[in-house]
Amino acid sequence: MARYAAFLRGVNLGRHRKVSGAELKSCFEEMGFEQAETFRTSGNVVFDAGREPRGKLTDTIEGALAKSLGYEVTVFVRTAQEIEAIAEHEPFPAQLVTASMGKLQVSMLNGKPSAAARKRVLALATEDDRLAFGDRELYWLPSGGIRDSALNGKAIEDLLGPSTMRTMGTVELLAAKYF
Repeated sequence: MARYAAFLRGVNLGRHRKVSGAELKSCFEEMGFEQAETFRTSGNVVFDAGREPRGKLTDTIEGALAKSLGYEVTVFVRTAQEIEAIAEHEPFPAQLVTASMGKLQVSMLNGKPSAAARKRVLALATEDDRLAFGDRELYWLPSGGIRDSALNGKAIEDLLGPSTMRTMGTVELLAAKYF
């Protein structure tokens, strides 16, 4: 068995697409995954499964969630090693992160962006919105609140495909607790 984290896009945002932790846990257990636990209410599920290809796990989870919840949910699966690497990664100098009024964000992607896509995304960065890539992650350090940012999220999604964002603090806490 191997430990994984699934990051669900677009659940529990405001009043829409509400799903309880118990409901998510039950759904993952019905898929045959073991030790399923939810973390926070933003669509983070930790679970144990056989060592299957990531694409197969993702397809299984997305299909079961669509059936159970009645709507499609894009899922981003990471292994224990990937979660640890993300949590330990320092995409920006510590003094920039400390000086920022914003929180460091991590966008999970389903694939490795091409060099051309990376270049075009990085061209959108400013001093107020710093961007850096990991393996299948985009790190964003806004100078203030994300709602106040001028960063063009639609342009980024057009270049990279769907993603789901978490604060680095959430990923670090998840890594410390489960991995």
